[in-house]
Amino acid sequence: MKTIYLAGFDVFRKDARAWGEHLKALCARHGFEGCYPLDKAAPQGLSGPATAQWIYEANVTLIRRADIVMANLDDFRGRGEPDSGTAFEVGFAVALQKPVWAYAAAAGTLLDRVRATTDDDGDARDAQGYVVENFGLPMNLMLACSVRLVQGGPEACLAAMAEADHRRTVRREQMQTGADGED
Repeated sequence: MKTIYLAGFDVFRKDARAWGEHLKALCARHGFEGCYPLDKAAPQGLSGPATAQWIYEANVTLIRRADIVMANLDDFRGRGEPDSGTAFEVGFAVALQKPVWAYAAAAGTLLDRVRATTDDDGDARDAQGYVVENFGLPMNLMLACSVRLVQGGPEACLAAMAEADHRRTVRREQMQTGADGED
């Protein structure tokens, strides 16, 4: 059974532990084992920075052990912007050459979703004056181009992952059958 690291800002929900159990149950329903960042708690008595370091190391270890990463890239603390910690986890998994799947409920391009005005040069600029990229992607290109992005929630993402896994298995079996028939 393939293991999935469940990345996302879901750990900040009021019901974070229950939500993690829900996500792991969804994984199991689709034939995967979910690994949630809150499955283990930091040891008691650590300082704030020491607790943060423990969480970082525990999550990096889980990502290294997982076969796949599934990331919640929904808007977090602003329109068009996912959680920075989740973005790091995606980048780390990509650097480890692990498959990364992600989901986001919002439809439309980043330009559609970020409040932008057009300047005299025709560039779309956000409220702070920075150019809003316009590649027709739903989020920053470094995330949109590095993951298999599913519009919807975790259930839709897991269904797409399971379907892709099934198609790979069927293709592999067909190739083996074809190769076996040629001997």
